[in-house]
Amino acid sequence: MWRKRIGVVAAVAALLCGGALPAQAADRQYSGGLPDGANWVADVPDNWTGTIILYSHGFGPLTAHDAPDDATRQALLDRGYALVGSSYSGPSWWALESAVRDQFDSLQAVENLIGRPRRTLAWGTSMGGLISALESEDGGHRIDGTLTTCGLVAGAVNMNDYQLNGEYALSHLLAPDVPVKLVNYQDTVDAAAAAATLTGVVSGAQASPQGQARTALGAALMNEPTWFTGATPPAGFREQEAQQAQELTSYVLGFVMTGRYQIELAAGGNSSGTAGVNYRALLDRSRNAGQVRALYREAGLDLDADLAKLTRDADIHGNPVAGAHLARTSQPTGRLAVPELDIHTVADQLVPVGQENWYGQRVAVSGSASRLRQAYVRATGHCAFTTSETLAALSALEHRVQTGRWDDVADPDRLNAAAGGTARYVDFRVPPLVGA
Repeated sequence: MWRKRIGVVAAVAALLCGGALPAQAADRQYSGGLPDGANWVADVPDNWTGTIILYSHGFGPLTAHDAPDDATRQALLDRGYALVGSSYSGPSWWALESAVRDQFDSLQAVENLIGRPRRTLAWGTSMGGLISALESEDGGHRIDGTLTTCGLVAGAVNMNDYQLNGEYALSHLLAPDVPVKLVNYQDTVDAAAAAATLTGVVSGAQASPQGQARTALGAALMNEPTWFTGATPPAGFREQEAQQAQELTSYVLGFVMTGRYQIELAAGGNSSGTAGVNYRALLDRSRNAGQVRALYREAGLDLDADLAKLTRDADIHGNPVAGAHLARTSQPTGRLAVPELDIHTVADQLVPVGQENWYGQRVAVSGSASRLRQAYVRATGHCAFTTSETLAALSALEHRVQTGRWDDVADPDRLNAAAGGTARYVDFRVPPLVGA
């Protein structure tokens, strides 16, 4: 059904001819349903240039969106882009089993109304960035290029593993006698109660240097950044740990532990385990290993003993059926059929920037490195981009699609210039993803 009535004669004529609606019509809004229960929405400007953006929204309620926010939507419409996006059909908020299909079906529904586009670009944020990365592997030539912003491009298997490693370390070292359920949640209430308990444990640990050191270890295993608030990253190790504790307790643990329930619901169980993990090897890979070691020395703790304890006592086993489900539905291969540009903030608390390291290696091994570029914004926060930063990235992707060459359009200086000199793109050495 249409959300805004347009001229019936013009609409019928356009549909019969297989073309777009007349340019003089007002901006048009459409919505509809798909056979599997998903919904879709679309916005088409009167100055449509022939390019459709297929937008994939992030983790959350299954509501259709065709842009990340209202300001970005309006900016895209002003530039002549048509927008479409679906709700996905579930079965939970982790909707990867249906999302790619629902997105392409929504695209087809809009094409049936306005005509075949000159170009289609996929764009996704957060979980939607993973969806868009999977769309980049499309062999059906339904898209021409992809932009991922703060994308969960290392997939669900890796994410579940490193989040569990960090949560286990926090629980087992900070309060071994306090029962904290880490996997196999019965429902959202069960997961939220576990998150509240672990949040309280981390908060209480900040009263001592020993608790702070062990919090830093757990944060390192979770790939948590050391910058959460303020215009610049904190320099001192204690200040860094204070910011990690703040991000963990203010929203990260509550978000990811309740989010795990949604993933378990979709996968049919818990995919990840701690049994057999070498926690010393994990810490050695972390860019924050120096911080952890320094805080342990100051606190008079034996880091080797804690790492050995974590490795020795680890006894959580994943469900192989759930793991296979996520590997099939929620893990990119890196075999890109189209050009892709990924952008990420350097300090992302929910989707750590190290995901780009893992993904870049996966794409290179697949032989698709020439199709991928990655760019980084010096900012803290999840998806904390300005509208001008995202539009500059979109422009760079379009250059690649149009010319077949990246040239230097994805370099920081060119992206900043494309954003009018207000963007924060920087050269950045991406850390490894611990636990991947």
